Amino acid sequence: MNKVVLVGRLTAKPELRYTPSNVAFVRFTVAVNRPFSNKDGNREADFINVVCWRNQAETIAKYFDKGNLISLEGRIQTGSYDDKDGNKRYTTDVALENFEFVESKNARAQSSSNYDYIPEEPTPYDYQNNNNNSNNNQQNSVDVANDPFAEFGDSVTIDDNFLD
Repeated sequence: MNKVVLVGRLTAKPELRYTPSNVAFVRFTVAVNRPFSNKDGNREADFINVVCWRNQAETIAKYFDKGNLISLEGRIQTGSYDDKDGNKRYTTDVALENFEFVESKNARAQSSSNYDYIPEEPTPYDYQNNNNNSNNNQQNSVDVANDPFAEFGDSVTIDDNFLD
């Protein structure tokens, strides 16, 4: 069984992006407090990368901001790629299956302004944000030059009916 349940705060505002076949996705990091304090009495956090697709991605990008508390369920998803120097890199993400709002809308708005101190962990998913303004339809797209999987050479087609 591959099941993950997390409750944590977003480290940055999720940015909605689209695949070349126009499928919405969001990658974000959740800071999850550890259940114990360190030797100095401070609580530490783990920074966990999450990816979600389609309607869930659109909802999260629309309603969540940095510092908002989220409860989510998903599964661990691993992968690997060769970086531009030929080194093998490994990735671990939580592939989102379900999520819940943990705070009210007012509490989410307040928490996003109160959590400016949440550090943003560097991830291999720091894509450039490009805006496509054609047809007055503004969308974010992945900058393939910074895509860690671009060197594989093969394209991936995502069928919208795959999960139906």
